[in-house]
Amino acid sequence: MPIGFLGGEHTVSYEYFPSFYDELMEEELYEEWLAFTLSLLKKTEGRVLDLGCGTGEFLLRMTLSGFETTGLDLSSEMLQVAERKFQQIDLNIPLFEQNMASFQLAEKFDVITCFCDSLNYLEKTEDVEGTFQQVYKHLEKDGQFLFDVHSVYKVDTLFHDYQYADADPAISTIWQSYKGEEPHSVEHELSFFVQDDDGRYNRKDELHKERTYPVDAYLAMLNHAGFSKIQVYADFEKVAPVATSERIFFVCEK
Repeated sequence: MPIGFLGGEHTVSYEYFPSFYDELMEEELYEEWLAFTLSLLKKTEGRVLDLGCGTGEFLLRMTLSGFETTGLDLSSEMLQVAERKFQQIDLNIPLFEQNMASFQLAEKFDVITCFCDSLNYLEKTEDVEGTFQQVYKHLEKDGQFLFDVHSVYKVDTLFHDYQYADADPAISTIWQSYKGEEPHSVEHELSFFVQDDDGRYNRKDELHKERTYPVDAYLAMLNHAGFSKIQVYADFEKVAPVATSERIFFVCEK
């Protein structure tokens, strides 16, 4: 999809979406996340926790790159897809169904990641703050926290009355975006037309809500959680964000 598909730790249960999420997601984006992450990490091995891991595509790539990985997501349906995927190739990757804003695990990690605008699915500021606090608690000393979010420009301008349609023989998609109730928020109405074995199409509708903040607001929340070493980049490049940057990356060190 032109603006980049929606990821995220979903706050409602999705019956159909997880089963064909991978078909709709742009695979090249996962390769970009992997390459950019590896270029920013201080270590070439260690324990990695991926928040909002979804169907496990980034987890899979990090595992094959030599890391010991763990996944966490609020959606049981997404985690079921990930587990089946890993079982098919004999990978045993721990997966936890928890809310990233309040997660509790029994170990600490060298790296914690949260990509695919998963953080933007948290509708309340206190949930973003809670996520940062839990991440800090679960990081080893000198550990790294990497995440990305939609920019304010992307949410307020590019998503403003955005419409997209894609006709595919198996799955057709209609995507319409509207301004949300909170500042720098957006609501995406998604309609999927899924072909059954008998050739008929069934319509499935979903509502996705996302919210972002200015870079300075994220920095303030990260500082409050305890992070002081923070780098900010944009659009998979090691360059500072500009007014028209779309995806903002934060690299934080404990």
